[in-house]
Amino acid sequence: MRKTDRHPVAGANSLWHVYQTVPFLKVIKNFIIIQIARYTPFLSVKNWLYRTFLKMNVGKQTSFALMVMPDIMFPEKITVGENSIIGYNTTILAHEYLIHEYRTGDVTIGDEVMIGANTTILPGVTIGSGAVVSAGTLVHKDVPAGAFVGGNPMKLIYTHEEMKKRMENPAD
Repeated sequence: MRKTDRHPVAGANSLWHVYQTVPFLKVIKNFIIIQIARYTPFLSVKNWLYRTFLKMNVGKQTSFALMVMPDIMFPEKITVGENSIIGYNTTILAHEYLIHEYRTGDVTIGDEVMIGANTTILPGVTIGSGAVVSAGTLVHKDVPAGAFVGGNPMKLIYTHEEMKKRMENPAD
């Protein structure tokens, strides 16, 4: 199960309460920074923008590909370890607005994780170090360290032990 905090709302759906949830100026600032970072070809500039203005915890030599979309409302809830790759057009969400509540949750991505293009990561999940997430995956639960996962719904394809064995014996 994902680790999220639930915040009930009364009356209209939770998205109608968005600016009671998060300050309007924070959303505008985050939007501008994210749009600049999505298109810049300089990886070190992206990481600097994310660390400095969005308060994301981004490890050394982590690479965010073109068009990655971190959470616009709560980017400070995102942590990415060192030497990880976040693939093209991936979305990392730290919130979700529902009819009667909204939820927030930390997203933790470990060291040396590879996330394929067009992946969506939902709030409250942890992706363990050394994991591989195939392209187009909906990450809706935790991913064990060293595992290979993929699909929608996400399924475990190989455990860390199976991946290690495949790397040692590629002909099998």
